[in-house]
Amino acid sequence: MAIVLYALTALLYCGLAFHGWATRNPRLAAASGATVGHPGRPGATATAVLMSQPGGARGEGQPAWWHAVVLGALVSHGILLHETIFPADRMVFGFAFALSAMLWLGVGIYWIESFFFSLAGLGLIVFPVAMLASLIPLAFPGAQILGYAARPLFKLHFIIANVAYGLFTLAAFHAFLMLLAERRLHGFNRPLAGEPASGQWLGRWLDLLPPLLTLEKLLFRLIAAGFVLLTLTIASGFLFSEQLFARAFRVDHKTVFAIISWAMFGGILIGRHFRGWRGRTALRWVIASFGILLLAYVGSRFVIEVVLHRLS
Repeated sequence: MAIVLYALTALLYCGLAFHGWATRNPRLAAASGATVGHPGRPGATATAVLMSQPGGARGEGQPAWWHAVVLGALVSHGILLHETIFPADRMVFGFAFALSAMLWLGVGIYWIESFFFSLAGLGLIVFPVAMLASLIPLAFPGAQILGYAARPLFKLHFIIANVAYGLFTLAAFHAFLMLLAERRLHGFNRPLAGEPASGQWLGRWLDLLPPLLTLEKLLFRLIAAGFVLLTLTIASGFLFSEQLFARAFRVDHKTVFAIISWAMFGGILIGRHFRGWRGRTALRWVIASFGILLLAYVGSRFVIEVVLHRLS
């Protein structure tokens, strides 16, 4: 059953990624019957005009079948995670499962956002990464077996932590795309006539995104929601350590990295509110904070499972 879910999940993500890439690649779009051109040229369709103008495609939503396929991928990936992480009354978990769960939640949040904003450009990153993340547990099956997984308080702690990681994962994708868009906006946007094919494709890809101000608002909403959930995760670990993990609270590398990332994200929100932080500096801090958060569990589990070949 699990192998079927692995294959189905990867196939759906791969199909979504290929669709997003193919519909924005001039050669593949032409082969499929869609005409891609520049405004004013013969044969340029309305879609091509929108794609070639900055911000033109931002009002376009995804078709209903696309939302249905994404939902199918989410359901398949979610069932896969449940079947592999919660066998019987135990919990099997490790860095590979953490990455898979983070990307599953990231795709889910992206899917919800897509109902309100045109974020096709973001999907070109999210779906390929989610496909790889869903398959990583096949290559790294060594996982920690937790005997306390059946406890309701631990399940609540686990869900809150992973939703926070999912929010921060999508925020990191947002920040990365915003850095690319800002780079293109400030002196790197060459005329279409002299631009190479790869540059034209990148330009059309970035033009599919909403305006930078809209992306910025979305980014800080994601960070604020993730910060609240990360605060609850750390606080529950402090206050209910014995009930959660059957041991007194202890400071380890995972806790230190989680607190550092929490402080960094909190500093970003404070700087945004009181100093109006924005632009490249804020975006780089978001990516750096997410990197520290990854080290809190995924990185430490990777070292333990892959480098040291231990289960705990």
